[in-house]
Amino acid sequence: MCRAKIHRATVTEANLEYEGSITIDDALIEASGLLEYEKVQVLNVSTGSRIETYVIRGKRDSGVICLNGAAARLGAVGDKIIIIAYAIMPHDEAKSFKPRIVHVDNKNKIIND
Repeated sequence: MCRAKIHRATVTEANLEYEGSITIDDALIEASGLLEYEKVQVLNVSTGSRIETYVIRGKRDSGVICLNGAAARLGAVGDKIIIIAYAIMPHDEAKSFKPRIVHVDNKNKIIND
């Protein structure tokens, strides 16, 4: 099941020389319920690419969304992305489960939570 999602964030940086991951503004991590080092899927709306990586915390309220390492080859500054974390749960629990979905504006500021 989709457990958490940041919808249509804007890539602010791409750092090929980092060892890997996606840096996300700490306020967005908190609002979405993501965990640092949690595996996420990153869907690039601009290019159609899909990658799996893990979350690292960025400076709170900075709006940072940085593709690091190999992920930097699959996105560029200005690309729109969707960041999703999934959970495995029993069918009965899944039927009533509601994911935490965070929508952001073009500067990655929360417009709902």
